[in-house]
Amino acid sequence: MAHSVSARKRIRQNEKRRDRNRGRKTRIKSEVRRLDAALDAGNKADAAAQLKVASRVVDKIAATGTIHKRKAARLKSRLAKRVNKAK
Repeated sequence: MAHSVSARKRIRQNEKRRDRNRGRKTRIKSEVRRLDAALDAGNKADAAAQLKVASRVVDKIAATGTIHKRKAARLKSRLAKRVNKAK
């Protein structure tokens, strides 16, 4: 257990950030699941619209630093590739 005041504060900050980041990562996974559902249903128009939403969410979360910008680009590229393959 931390003894100094600054170490205790750092622990509190890390917990808050961890919770915040976990929620953001869950949001990305939810959007990807919605995109997968649209692709599985064979709904190409809905999949394209969902790709747009997912890309926006991924970009916003990468801007906060929760995920790295290159990881965001890689994820968006893979999603776009799957949508284009379905077309």
